[in-house]
Amino acid sequence: MKRKHKTYSKPKRPFDKTRIEEEAVIKKDYGLKNKKEIWKADSKIKSIREKAKKLIGADEEEQKALFERLKKIGLNVNSISDVLSLDKKDYLDRKLQTILVKKKLATTPKSARQLITHKKVLVDGKVVNSPSYIVPVQLENKIVLKEKSKKKEVKTSNDVPREDQAEKLEKDKQTKEEVKEGAAE
Repeated sequence: MKRKHKTYSKPKRPFDKTRIEEEAVIKKDYGLKNKKEIWKADSKIKSIREKAKKLIGADEEEQKALFERLKKIGLNVNSISDVLSLDKKDYLDRKLQTILVKKKLATTPKSARQLITHKKVLVDGKVVNSPSYIVPVQLENKIVLKEKSKKKEVKTSNDVPREDQAEKLEKDKQTKEEVKEGAAE
């Protein structure tokens, strides 16, 4: 089994007031569970930037391969400078939770998150229960909510007409009496 590494790093200055306020606004706007999700997005963007920096001196084919990969997940980039100017908000905009709100399938980010975790959202016909799922551009139009399933009708004693209930009770009494008589003999 592979060891699972952390996908983020904590801020160097834990009590930086401006950073805390900025993260609180982002957390509220995107309906995130905690600030760890912001840090994960930040580290993802950081790794994308590092790849772009390595490709500055590389040939255009490798650069275009990176651009195509980023365009598939919905990040609009055409040059290395575009990649280097990416922000964590650009990445957070591509999360399933945010896209549900933009497509007006959910009213708020929190309600979108709840729909996703309760497995009510289908992406290309498959249930996705991770709010942090990065939606590729080609699947963006294939996001739908599950249709509400109708509850199965279960017959209870209340559903049976009164006449039938009376007959049923009489039959039950008769069978009980027969059992008692059989036991007494």
